Amino acid sequence: MSSPGRSGEHDPSRAARLKVAGEMRQFLKNAFRMPPEADAEPVDDPAPTVPEHEHQPESAVPHAPPTMATPHRDGEHRRTFPAFAPRGERAEDGAFAGTWWGNAWVEALERGALDAKRVARGRGYADQGHVDAITVTPGSVLAYVRGSRPRPYRVQVRVRPLADAEWERFLDTAVDRPGHIAALLDKELPHSLADCGVPLLPGPGDLAPRCSCPDSGHPCKHAAALCYQTARLLDADPFVLLLLRGRGERELLDALSRRSAARAAREGRDREPSSLPGIRATEALAPRTRPPLPPPAPVPAHPEQPPAYPAAPGGPDPFALDQLATDAAARAHALLGTGRDPVGELSLWQDAVRLAAARPGSGLTVTTRALYATLAQATDRTPGDLARAVAAWRQGGVEGLAVLEEPWDPPAGRFDRARPLLLAADLPAFRPWRNRLTHPLGQVQLRLGRDGLWYVYESEPGAEDWWPRGTPDLDPVGALTGLGAPDGT
Repeated sequence: MSSPGRSGEHDPSRAARLKVAGEMRQFLKNAFRMPPEADAEPVDDPAPTVPEHEHQPESAVPHAPPTMATPHRDGEHRRTFPAFAPRGERAEDGAFAGTWWGNAWVEALERGALDAKRVARGRGYADQGHVDAITVTPGSVLAYVRGSRPRPYRVQVRVRPLADAEWERFLDTAVDRPGHIAALLDKELPHSLADCGVPLLPGPGDLAPRCSCPDSGHPCKHAAALCYQTARLLDADPFVLLLLRGRGERELLDALSRRSAARAAREGRDREPSSLPGIRATEALAPRTRPPLPPPAPVPAHPEQPPAYPAAPGGPDPFALDQLATDAAARAHALLGTGRDPVGELSLWQDAVRLAAARPGSGLTVTTRALYATLAQATDRTPGDLARAVAAWRQGGVEGLAVLEEPWDPPAGRFDRARPLLLAADLPAFRPWRNRLTHPLGQVQLRLGRDGLWYVYESEPGAEDWWPRGTPDLDPVGALTGLGAPDGT
């Protein structure tokens, strides 16, 4: 019978030692196998060469997932932004970012770099879309960046968050001027807010990169690529910069709102009611000579040009806004100079026709279709009715529109003399009806306006589809000049 000390099957201590030895061998084997992210990547990123005897089947090559971001974990102090698409051609001036604060971030990267070539490679990586989704938290920007290896590198760029005292100074500066808060809500960062003594934007050496690649450069090209893409995030939303410095957007807006309300209440308490000096009623009602009023300011030579209005998804047409603003400025200028507003006496339909006629072009073109449809709907008319009315307005203004829509019975005189004048010009006898004279072939019609002018209309033969043509004239024959006589005269 063998002793327990010589039998491996019955010696628990020996079994435990064998298990530990096996685990140690596996640990040493794993320790001396280089993981993919620790493989030395050359600075110029050539394609890695693999000896023939070390080729593995395609299924054994490690592949990175499409994205390693976790946006479901986002909150007030954590925001994940999707990867940027590859950029097209660079800007002519060489600037990577589109805002002054985005370019200030880029300048901090480039001035603090120890190797300009690595930074240039990083910009190329950013332009080519090698940076995955970016996660921003207080003091940190994190993303995975694709290099020459199948598995991307984990890159982090750290920035010092602001201390509580610095945040107090920043909030006080923002509350001092309401325009600061309005600019932030419009995704703008004013220079005066960024230069308030609190280091919002980093300087050279303030960016601390860290990457899982073996490159010891400061920064490596992967970290530089992440910094460049972060500048694009700052372009779109300066609240990303504030989150990097330690405060989330909602947290900041709540603090600004509370501070503004507290300041307004404090100023209201500190403001003493001013006592108005009084005088006796007999003195106030006593007749006295008043100084003459100063002369009015000179009328400007012309109305000013309104600002350009940007297009916004779901917002009004910027061209329509520009037209309305230009029209309002012209009306105000006329009212200032003449003391009356002729447009104020127009009906809703007349004003709609006036606005449509003021737009460049004619008819229902592609650029005017939306405006015509909106104005026609507001006045219970069709776009075709509006187009015809616009033609009449361009022919004679308010009177031209009245000639289009309002037949009337003119007194004897000018209307009766028109037919002999037409006959004397070798034209056939026009058929009279109220204020209208119609060619016997039905192609041309003359309409007498209440202003004494003759307006020419044309229609297809056999159709009562009259459209204004030409320029009105005191002479009926002169109004027809240039239109050409219908066949059969």
